[in-house]
Amino acid sequence: MHIHILGICGTFMGGIALLAEAAGHRVTGCDANVYPPMSTQLEEQGIALVEGYDAGQVALAPDLFVVGNAISRGNPLLEAVLDRNLPYVSGPQWLAEHILRDKWVLGVAGTHGKTTTTSLLAWILEDAGLNPGFLVGGVPQNFGLSARLTDSPFFVIEADEYDTAFCDKRSKFVHYRPRTVILNNLEFDHADIFVDLAAIETQFHHLVRTLPRQGLIVANGAEASLQRVLARGCWTPVEYFNQAEGWQAQALADGEFELRHAGVAEGKARLELAGAHNQANAVAALLAARHAGVSLAHGLEALGRFQGIKRRLEVRGTVRGVTVYDDFAHHPTAIAATLAGLRDKVGARRILAVLEPRSNTMKLGTMKAQLPGSLGQANRVFCYAHNLGWDAAAALAPLGARSSTHEDMEALVAAIAAEARDGDQILVMSNGAFGGIHGKLLQALEA
Repeated sequence: MHIHILGICGTFMGGIALLAEAAGHRVTGCDANVYPPMSTQLEEQGIALVEGYDAGQVALAPDLFVVGNAISRGNPLLEAVLDRNLPYVSGPQWLAEHILRDKWVLGVAGTHGKTTTTSLLAWILEDAGLNPGFLVGGVPQNFGLSARLTDSPFFVIEADEYDTAFCDKRSKFVHYRPRTVILNNLEFDHADIFVDLAAIETQFHHLVRTLPRQGLIVANGAEASLQRVLARGCWTPVEYFNQAEGWQAQALADGEFELRHAGVAEGKARLELAGAHNQANAVAALLAARHAGVSLAHGLEALGRFQGIKRRLEVRGTVRGVTVYDDFAHHPTAIAATLAGLRDKVGARRILAVLEPRSNTMKLGTMKAQLPGSLGQANRVFCYAHNLGWDAAAALAPLGARSSTHEDMEALVAAIAAEARDGDQILVMSNGAFGGIHGKLLQALEA
């Protein structure tokens, strides 16, 4: 089958492209914004990319168009597909029907930590010899790919609550029908499609309704929102983490933590990922892996061999004693957790936080009042306010002279480089490419 993917360079749709290619399909695709790491992965697999969405692409005559959720009505290629009554399907539906149907699916859902926890879970299964397939919204360093298809019965997937496609406004994760699911956390996000937290809780409830009685829910016991979701109806056993009565991580020195159950020590692990939130992610992954047959003892050992994920506190370079990190954080809660993790790692060294409010929720300004509090661990804050529909300087005013906003990329880079000094840690946070600012900063520091 020849499939042509609209929006192929998104992490999810790019992952589908890799899986389809591995399954023996001919894959082509198009996107308006082509940038690494996804574009690099696709090119390495020999998948042809078309820049833009011109209607002439219908001449490729694929057997099926697979439509990503970034594609809206008015898109020239989508309109041509609809006008000609050509066959199309959403990405999650194609995945469910062609890849996941006969698999033991382990899904990782939640507002934050999905990519990290999915990567940790896939690695634990891999280290135990279970050879899982996976689809992750990032690139785990242990694998070097965001998606992989194997003949294993196990498939690990990042289960996103964002809507499926222009024609299907259910959350993507309702298509996956997992047997094992992690409910990592739940708070308000995606203000462009959800009116409030209750609307997102309803989608999580729909996910819970698809789980079998022989399955397992691994739930964050510290989240009142998840308690409300499960109270609406649950037919599947639940194990809780992040609570004293259930499972939790007790931080030790030098990146180690102790796994405890109801206060009783069950073992120790070393984790290179910084922050208490990542230790909680690791506990959730350990419990989900145990459901698939991996002992806690083996899982704890495997964590010490986990190498991290691209764009999750990823070091992009060090110049003249200044280290530049890249991170995907864009929601205030994730920003605060990432900063806390870096603070634990670097101690009293100065942290220069560089923020691009790029997500749809951030562009709407829904979370702007929470930004100053989330940036409290930063010594200096630089905000890129290009084409932002709200006043970033006013929103960050509670930070006083510690913050500045910039609408020009060159001016932003120059201001950061002028401020940086030996020992500083520059943390760049965005859910996009941020105009290649990481390389520009390293060049400016070198100069």
